Amino acid sequence: MSETYKKKDIGKNILIYLFMIVLGFFYALNYQLFVVKNAFAPNGVSGIGTMIEYKTGFSNGFFFLIVNIPLCVLAFFAINKEFAANTLLFSLAYSASLILFRYVDLSAFQYDAQGVDTIFPALIAGSVSGFIYGLSFRKNSSTGGGDIIAKYISVKRPQWNFFWINFALNAAIAVASYFVYAVPDETGALVYNYKPVCLCMLYCFLSSLVGNSIIRGSKSALKFTVITSHADVIKDEIFNKLKHGATCFNAVGAYSNSSKQAIVCVINKRQQVDFENILKKYDDTFTFVETVSETIGNFTHIK
Repeated sequence: MSETYKKKDIGKNILIYLFMIVLGFFYALNYQLFVVKNAFAPNGVSGIGTMIEYKTGFSNGFFFLIVNIPLCVLAFFAINKEFAANTLLFSLAYSASLILFRYVDLSAFQYDAQGVDTIFPALIAGSVSGFIYGLSFRKNSSTGGGDIIAKYISVKRPQWNFFWINFALNAAIAVASYFVYAVPDETGALVYNYKPVCLCMLYCFLSSLVGNSIIRGSKSALKFTVITSHADVIKDEIFNKLKHGATCFNAVGAYSNSSKQAIVCVINKRQQVDFENILKKYDDTFTFVETVSETIGNFTHIK
């Protein structure tokens, strides 16, 4: 590998490391502004730490650090070194920020619903959490805790779905929150309610929904597979009108045993009508359309 490529790789890694530190900071800020004052647990290890802090006062930042350092060591040897390093940086930034926030007055910015309409801070916190989770996942990292455990299990048991494992862990946290956030009445008897459970589930749902959307990416497209006898003129129109290339290959009809040509072309969704209008002009033409979650690479750069 040349020195130029080595320098590029080092620079790229440094940017990713800085990015993970920034994500960890904002993940902690999101927690501090929208979760702390509203008596519900978020997802993963942070949710467990939140309940411990609520009951005992022991800092969630220290708890998250204590749990994630050995988990990141496990990930380094059993999962992926890059994944482990990125997740460790995220965890350190998150934990350090939470510890710092204990000494910083953020009350002017905190959303304290005071037990009324607490659905709103859960909506905000879950959405922001999912956004950060999705960005970290796309950089071969995670938000630590349950994500590492789920990925480790999925590596050892590939037939087990990563996201279902995470769901099971978060469901256990939601159930536990029913007992943790019970409050005493006038007589001192504990009163249990499902509000913390619902808020936890809402947070987890939104975090998963937004996170998965980020992971799938915003580069979704449509793939047209066209079977036709007019491949030459159709591919010329695709290039001239839509500015897209296409892949052509020979095909044989299974029923008629006649020779055809097939065209495969991936286009932006906004070009669907234009593409369909091109095909409508030609008889003996059949197509089917598939949704592509993301496109990667650029053939104009491949020599």
